[in-house]
Amino acid sequence: MANTGGGGPRPRTSWWREGAITALAFALCLLGGVLQVDDTLAPPSASAYVIAVVSCAVLPVRHRAPLVALAATTAVGVLVPPLGLLLTPLIVTPAVITTYSYSLAARTERRAASAVVLTSAALAAAIPAFGDFSWKDASRMGVVAAFPLVAGVLGHSLRNRRAYLEAVEERARRAEQNRDSEARRRVAEERVRIARELHDLVAHQITLANAQATVAAHLFDTRPEQTRTSLKELVETTSHALDELRATVGLLRQSGDTAAPAEPAPGLSRLPTLLDAFRRAGLEVSVHQEGTVRPLPPGVDLTAYRIVQEALTNVTKHAGAGSARVRLVWTGDRVTITVADDGGGTCTAPTASTGPTASSGPTASSAASAAVDRSPGYGLIGMRERATAVGGHLSAGRRPEGGFLVSTQLPIPPAQDPTRDRDRATTTEEGQMTDGEAGGTP
Repeated sequence: MANTGGGGPRPRTSWWREGAITALAFALCLLGGVLQVDDTLAPPSASAYVIAVVSCAVLPVRHRAPLVALAATTAVGVLVPPLGLLLTPLIVTPAVITTYSYSLAARTERRAASAVVLTSAALAAAIPAFGDFSWKDASRMGVVAAFPLVAGVLGHSLRNRRAYLEAVEERARRAEQNRDSEARRRVAEERVRIARELHDLVAHQITLANAQATVAAHLFDTRPEQTRTSLKELVETTSHALDELRATVGLLRQSGDTAAPAEPAPGLSRLPTLLDAFRRAGLEVSVHQEGTVRPLPPGVDLTAYRIVQEALTNVTKHAGAGSARVRLVWTGDRVTITVADDGGGTCTAPTASTGPTASSGPTASSAASAAVDRSPGYGLIGMRERATAVGGHLSAGRRPEGGFLVSTQLPIPPAQDPTRDRDRATTTEEGQMTDGEAGGTP
């Protein structure tokens, strides 16, 4: 244990405490010098004053040099019998005090124990070493040897308690640091999640708005009615984008900010609305489902919706395809979602390929392709991170027959009520028929 005395200036209260301890030790030494060998009392002799002054003068340095102070006070205690004084625990009080101090300051417990035992043995051996030895002296020798041992045990106990308190404080400090680092890590993860949400939202809505504006610009001179319809859909798309953007950015508000209504996180229940938006932008999308539809956990449901959204957005931005297929396969413990495009390289507006004026200028598909022909961003990376975050995995690549395929498998909880599952299956089949009649197949 490190010496806490140090060489710097000591506080005023420490000086008062040291003075009180030294004065008390001096008084006890003189009181021990009053006792005589024949059990009588006499005024302290000059030898008693010398013993008290020399041994107590060493006490103030016990914090800086505890071993030196212990050796000095022990040596003075051994000289008590040769000077004609009675060796008692009172007259060796300074040696007891330095024993306690050294047991606190020793570097190892082994050194402390050795020093305490040697001090006790030296003081006890001084009694029979000088003069006659009787059974009465034997009892006094045991008492003199016991006092340094008790002081050493007390110092060792206090040393262990200090070490325990320091360990507790260190653990508390490390726990506080771990809590801070964990909080910073969670904040960083939440920022990444919100950034991913904003990317998916903005990329999807801006792509649709760009496609609708491209179609409106192409049909502005030739088909004003269709242009008006496209502009109306563009207004709806941008309005919906602002609503979702406001709901997502609302997550960043502080607790004291004005509360704003936030929409629930989207899921596969909003898939028909999503597909209708892409169809209005000129992409023919069909959807097929197999198996029994089951409710998904909120995180998995949001992930499934965002993957479909991002995959179709990439088809509109980069593939230049005229149609895409969304397939959902429900099995016992997972749902498999695939989004594939035909790779035809044409993204036609609903009526841009017919009519006599369509051949007089660039087609809507070429204009749309020129508008969205940009290098791909982080869509695939974001989809893969989303799937991995909920325990699934995602693969993407070109198909041998042409086009691009995105496939993901997401875990779902096991079914618990077979009757309820059959009811959902009947509802799903009816929904598939309705969706097939509305969307058609490419």
